[in-house]
Amino acid sequence: MTDRLALDDFRPRPKLVVPQAGITAPFRKVIDAHNHLGSFGGGWDKRTPVAFFDHLATTQVVHYIDLDGGWGEDILDDRLRRFKEYAPDRYRVFGGVNWGLWAEEGHGFAEASARRFRAQVARGAEGLKIWKPFGLHVTDDTGALARIDDPRLDPIWASAGDLGLPVLIHIADPVAFFDPLTPENERWDELHAHPDWQFPSPPFPSFSDLIEAFGNLVRRHRGTTFIGAHVACYSENLGWVSSLMDECPNLLVDFSARVAELGRQPYSARKFFLRYADRILFGTDAGPDKATYGTYARFLESEDEYFPYSGAPIPGQGRWNIYGLNLPRDVLDKIYFDNAARLFGIPAALGA
Repeated sequence: MTDRLALDDFRPRPKLVVPQAGITAPFRKVIDAHNHLGSFGGGWDKRTPVAFFDHLATTQVVHYIDLDGGWGEDILDDRLRRFKEYAPDRYRVFGGVNWGLWAEEGHGFAEASARRFRAQVARGAEGLKIWKPFGLHVTDDTGALARIDDPRLDPIWASAGDLGLPVLIHIADPVAFFDPLTPENERWDELHAHPDWQFPSPPFPSFSDLIEAFGNLVRRHRGTTFIGAHVACYSENLGWVSSLMDECPNLLVDFSARVAELGRQPYSARKFFLRYADRILFGTDAGPDKATYGTYARFLESEDEYFPYSGAPIPGQGRWNIYGLNLPRDVLDKIYFDNAARLFGIPAALGA
């Protein structure tokens, strides 16, 4: 026996004896409004549409929203030709912005990007996805880091509003990713496994700068519907997210990849889900993984206590367990299906 233990070897097994609901899948049909087919989605883009939709049929997901369309000249067209044409009522894909063209196009970049997005929509894209390099890495034509609320980019967001299509935007990672990597950092394991996920300031903007710029963007474009990915990228502070949602009716959120954060604050999270039941979208950001859908369902539907959010021996997002929210059925109906169906015009019959 030793009085020292390596952190990697510390894997405690809870001795709690508490009721468990036994939930392994959503109780009803679901729209997954934040997911992928490419590397983030398990590489399903390399398989046939038949294989993908046959697998999807074994879950409760009846409509899958793929955010991997990029800026559309190859990936988007491939997804539209193979997956959208195969099952048009069960799949849609978003377009994107090619930030690499800013240096080449200079002052005309935003207008050109808006035109490109309109062309993507004409070919079949049904939303605009903004990835997290925006705010962290994207530079303008002078080589300067672009701000999220840069007014020069207004034509892009306005074009989505004019088309009546949502902008799903990811502008920051967990707050701890921006903190020094010290023993006090609650994401110590995760950041040591993925050192490129750490964004110290400098050289990166601070988390507070990024999130405030995001708020400015949503306020300035009230005619555009924004979906704040991952609880508006600030699931650690539901009070801040609530304030912005109260101020800006054009802001919706999804809670993909944030069950670990929400499940350790079950009282605050439950109040948040009840209050904004009409503006929260279901999504996992984990590919069409049946086990993940089961965990999300357990989180939403049960009152289970202190259960793992991950099947890994050392959970990837932090060394803690989570609690279920036990949401009412009418709220679950909205989150699982109705909100996304209303936003995207998906027939209610698909969820019956």
